[in-house]
Amino acid sequence: MPRQPDLEAVAEEVFTALADPSRRKILAELAAGGPATATDLATRLPITRQAIAKHLALLADAGLVEAEPGERRRVRYRLRSAPMQVAQQFLAALARDWDRQLGALAEHIDTIASAGSDAEAKEES
Repeated sequence: MPRQPDLEAVAEEVFTALADPSRRKILAELAAGGPATATDLATRLPITRQAIAKHLALLADAGLVEAEPGERRRVRYRLRSAPMQVAQQFLAALARDWDRQLGALAEHIDTIASAGSDAEAKEES
């Protein structure tokens, strides 16, 4: 039975890959235009083909793109959504934790404010 990937490690690879603006541009271009070769991407972006090839290798290592052999030894790259979904799940869990903590803080502040109002009311009477 295949071992499940460590979700935090997958998320870390995705966030590392997304940290670079050139890689984000490459992903956006693949999302808009569909599968493409490094050469195709170089004609559409202000990045050299060699730099795009290096970025695509890192994106492939992170699982964000998949290389598919094409005609005449040309490799086309296509987006893979699974790693991005893992990163989204990671962020959603983080947001839930923050929401829970912020909710507890708001409740505590309301309790303190309510106690302060009660004390002021007693002093005035």
